[in-house]
Amino acid sequence: MSDPVGEKSLGPDGLPRCPWALSAPDYLAYHDEEWGRPVHGDDALFERLSLEAFQSGLSWITILRRRPGFRAAFADFRIADVAAFTDADRERLLTDTGIIRNRAKIDATLANARVLAEWKPGELDTLIWSHAPEEPGPVPRTLADVPAVTKESTALAKTLKKQGLRFVGPTTAYALMQACGLVNDHLEKCAARETP
Repeated sequence: MSDPVGEKSLGPDGLPRCPWALSAPDYLAYHDEEWGRPVHGDDALFERLSLEAFQSGLSWITILRRRPGFRAAFADFRIADVAAFTDADRERLLTDTGIIRNRAKIDATLANARVLAEWKPGELDTLIWSHAPEEPGPVPRTLADVPAVTKESTALAKTLKKQGLRFVGPTTAYALMQACGLVNDHLEKCAARETP
């Protein structure tokens, strides 16, 4: 097991990081600038929800490196625009080499946009953030201390599915919660842990 506070976990600036952040420059930038910071806004949360669904079964670096392609292909994840995509748009997505061309995930993203387009502004934001834990969990010291699923992520997934959204299981919901700052899973000694 790697030591989360040892030399192997020091970034190029000499500060400690979560070990996963040091495996690629893309990861380091994402870790330091985005992961675990609060995300609000329906379109922004729709993007994160969609990308987490595309990530299912793949490494996050695969999605991260294709994020510009995803944004271009899915109209910057503006819910109203994606909800208006036609069959021709779907066919275009299925041949777009800038994204992950998984039919089920593409169909889920389009279907989710159509569901969310019927919601009131701010409703997705409110729903997701209503599932943030009331009390922070224990501060993880090692990656083994970080859960994959929690009671809150299970409840969030259940609520989203009940509302008609697809590809939102408890693990995907927890990854969303981590990425969007509902929980802080930066390791105890990580320099980014106290960054708002």
